[in-house]
Amino acid sequence: MPLKKKKITIADITALKKDFASKGLNTVCESAKCPNIGECFKKKTATFLILGKNCTRACKFCAVEKHKPEQPDPNEPAKIADAIKKLGISYAVITSVTRDDLQDHGAKHFADTIYEIKKILPNAKVEVLTPDFSGKKELIDIVLNAKPDVFSHNIETVSSLYEKIRTGANYKRSLEVLAYAKNKGFKVKTGIMLGLGETEKEIIEVIEDVKKTNTDILTIGQYLSPSKEHYPIVKEYSEEEFTKIRDIALSCGIKNVVCGRYVRSSYAAENR
Repeated sequence: MPLKKKKITIADITALKKDFASKGLNTVCESAKCPNIGECFKKKTATFLILGKNCTRACKFCAVEKHKPEQPDPNEPAKIADAIKKLGISYAVITSVTRDDLQDHGAKHFADTIYEIKKILPNAKVEVLTPDFSGKKELIDIVLNAKPDVFSHNIETVSSLYEKIRTGANYKRSLEVLAYAKNKGFKVKTGIMLGLGETEKEIIEVIEDVKKTNTDILTIGQYLSPSKEHYPIVKEYSEEEFTKIRDIALSCGIKNVVCGRYVRSSYAAENR
């Protein structure tokens, strides 16, 4: 069965897109062509994408642009905090492109965004979905010191596919990032996509590896190729298969598992 989701009418999302654009703000909902964008924008919620639109890595599954990165906007943290306040968002999700070109890989910008949100909305919850910061613990600490309510970093796929589709990333390093944040006492989250050519055995292996990091939340969704130029969908999983995989993850001891075709790491994050 084709993977299609009922679309919300353009009128439901155009105003919010225009509002973000007028403020110079980016969302991963738009940049990554998320299938849930209409639903989320209609509810006036979004996952904000900081540090520009252009990524320094070239993962073959991702729709985010791979051109020369822009200079970070020093006013972006305050703009995002203001937008969140005006939208009435009580649970904010902040992510970014990967910025290997910056000395701190964008860690301070993450921290500044958390600080700005908490300054004007002290009761708001903030979840950050970060890149791996090349595994540098001192950079991870910059983000953690700003006290996000949830620290998230996506594993994305199984170990064997990293070299093929995750340029510049390292499977073991990503696991170490999760374990480090958890050992610091934070609520930790990660996500994987299915349909890239992984085997059932490999799915179980990545679930077991995530469990070893003591990660609190695991999201598992279907990979949807953003275009013909991106990595193709190798397999479309049925809802029954997703239910089976969810049960495997729960049996491994991961307490919170969200699994389904349209599940994305930031989708309905406030409910996790």
